[in-house]
Amino acid sequence: MIDPPDDLPNSLSALRDELRQFCAARGWHAYHNPKNLSMALIVEAAELVEHFQWATPEECAALDDAKRGEVADEIADVLIYLTELADVLDIDPLQAARAKIVKNAVKYPAPRKESE
Repeated sequence: MIDPPDDLPNSLSALRDELRQFCAARGWHAYHNPKNLSMALIVEAAELVEHFQWATPEECAALDDAKRGEVADEIADVLIYLTELADVLDIDPLQAARAKIVKNAVKYPAPRKESE
């Protein structure tokens, strides 16, 4: 595994910008449309699930270093395709996630404490 440089900005927008450059250098933007990116995303999500299929909750929580590295690669693939899909559709994923949390708070209110 190649470690990224430590001086990279640590933000989703920085990742998006880095992915734009990476794809442009390889001429991949022609293939990165919502259909293809969403299909690639689900394939990578399925590859992530494969690491946990048939494992007990205890086994899933106690990954050895090799398995943890494989899982990290799949998580990276999912994040990369999700970031690219959001970019192509001009959706801010952090803003969308925050809005969804607000919607979920209304839909699934936290139980009230007896002291209230």
